Amino acid sequence: MRIGISALVLAYVLSQFYRAFLAVMTPVLTEDLHVTAADLASASGWWFLAFAAMQVPIGAWLDRVGPRLTTGVLLGLGAAGAVLFAQASGALQIKLAMALIGIGCAPVLMAGYFIFARQFSPAVFGTLAALMLGVGTLGNVAASLPLSWAVTAFGWRETVLGLAAITGAVALAILVLVRDPERLEGARGGSLMELLRMPVLWPILIMMMVCYAPIAGLRGLWIGPYFADVQGAGQLEIGRVSLWMGLAMVAGNFAYGPLDRWLGQRKALVIAGNAVMLGCLVALWWFAAASPLVVTAILVAAGFFGASFPIVLAHGRSFVPAHLTGRGVTLLNLFGIAPIGIAQIVTGRIHAATVPTPASAPYEAVFLFFAVTTAIGLAVYLLSQDRPH
Repeated sequence: MRIGISALVLAYVLSQFYRAFLAVMTPVLTEDLHVTAADLASASGWWFLAFAAMQVPIGAWLDRVGPRLTTGVLLGLGAAGAVLFAQASGALQIKLAMALIGIGCAPVLMAGYFIFARQFSPAVFGTLAALMLGVGTLGNVAASLPLSWAVTAFGWRETVLGLAAITGAVALAILVLVRDPERLEGARGGSLMELLRMPVLWPILIMMMVCYAPIAGLRGLWIGPYFADVQGAGQLEIGRVSLWMGLAMVAGNFAYGPLDRWLGQRKALVIAGNAVMLGCLVALWWFAAASPLVVTAILVAAGFFGASFPIVLAHGRSFVPAHLTGRGVTLLNLFGIAPIGIAQIVTGRIHAATVPTPASAPYEAVFLFFAVTTAIGLAVYLLSQDRPH
């Protein structure tokens, strides 16, 4: 089982890579294909929306079919999406390719969480979830300076074709190496409505909507055009800033796991971390025209403290009945991922509609959007019920 989990973790590294690589590729795609920042925001949104739309069927497939076939087959489809991306000649093909890649990446993390929930105690679920997310976030790091180097050395089409080959190989490894947990009696029955009829989940689902969207949106796209337009940064400089924020997100995931285990109070941990992230978002809005060093420091802090996603998910998972494990974790993931896609499309339109006088104005509007939505979600989460572990 360990070698199978390792294959899933490697697949999740790719998932994190694909959701973040557009930020670094912005300059070359803009020059080669003449796409705009709004086009790329929409393409990023398509990735997240396709990813989110798959969560409902994936939840049922995990419970009924198991993680091996669910993940291996869909990740193979994601490899096909990467091939399409490498052949793209315009914005529409980029968007379609991102949607296919999003479908391929959709089951990966939840397959790992499904195995953790079924084969390990609830007390360590949050730690294991954060560990997988932390290791997987190395893909976010790879989609920064290393990607910039590869694009410069080999070209963006050749680089993405290589990624397609790697993705296909990992999909095959999952089909061969992953072992499904034993089926539970009643796993073929039940429905999402059982979960949605649980009032205890709703404040947590609202928190899922905002806990990851800001750092995913900033690192996954906006950090690139912001530094290009406002700071005058080039490809490699954008890669370096993206690297620092990605490393902060990795460190944050590794920090949240032990804190969850030591404190035993998920609600307090989530509130504290997201309150600091909210402060960082307000600072980005206020200091959008500041020096690159100041803005980078704020982004690094936001990446670290905004890494509470696995702990919020673990909080919700603690209320999910065992026979609905697959549907429970994917429902939580749906609420965590779908808003990112929506936010990318909305912020793309906000950016396009804001007069760039000064140059930082469209990005101030984007940063303010993330700050306001985070504040609303955090206020609702204050009403949630904690479950000590």
